[in-house]
Amino acid sequence: MKIRVYYEDTDLGGVVYHTNYIKYCERARSEIFFQKGLSPHKNNSFFVVKNLQANFKLPAKFGDMLEVSTTLVKIKKASIILSQTIQNQNNQEIFDISLTLAFVKDGKPVKIPNDMVLFFKNI
Repeated sequence: MKIRVYYEDTDLGGVVYHTNYIKYCERARSEIFFQKGLSPHKNNSFFVVKNLQANFKLPAKFGDMLEVSTTLVKIKKASIILSQTIQNQNNQEIFDISLTLAFVKDGKPVKIPNDMVLFFKNI
């Protein structure tokens, strides 16, 4: 997913504010569903971030075009592990994040339905 850095994304120095990298990754995860005509929410069930580890490598700046990529690392019974990277317009990796997403229904962890397992195996 491509994202342009706007003025509102930056701090006083014109550099992307650190939490926005996480927002960009969240948008890219949602976009995976939207591109297939699906919703990330279904019958009071959805994924929530359980754990994340972020690495800030290079700064993004006002006007930059970024590319967010998402890769499935592992599927467990009630969670998945994803890796996401952000590259700048020079194909330099500027950020990466490892996420564990727990699948919940009515606020409690539950087994991931088979259709969701298949969906993530095909991203």
